[in-house]
Amino acid sequence: MTAPETIIVTDAGFGPDTFAGRFAGAEDFAATGAAALDLPSDTDPAVVADLARTVELVRIDFPGFADGRGFSIARALRRAGYTGRLRARGHVLADQYAMARRSGFDEVEIDAALAARQPEDQWRTRADWQAHDYRSRLAG
Repeated sequence: MTAPETIIVTDAGFGPDTFAGRFAGAEDFAATGAAALDLPSDTDPAVVADLARTVELVRIDFPGFADGRGFSIARALRRAGYTGRLRARGHVLADQYAMARRSGFDEVEIDAALAARQPEDQWRTRADWQAHDYRSRLAG
């Protein structure tokens, strides 16, 4: 069975995965020569913050749409000084896209099945994430 096609969601909509490097977990990162770090949702960001600064991309797993720990990890990595590409992967819904962007993610990686259930227009509706937070509504 072939793996489902990966779709990258950005503010511009759906696109292909342009990252050509390899991913590795924190525990075996040094031995693999990977260019990107793959983190599970239970990662302590303080433990990987120094390692994250040395990589081009950090990908954080979302095992379920109700598991928001990845948002906290992303925010902590950004506060610790990570400026590289930050990607959420897995069960992130279109309704959660604005939260993903506000917490520091640059993009979301979904599979073709999720993209079929939640088409590009649903994601693009939430792409103006900076204008639709509670602070802008209070100021308006």
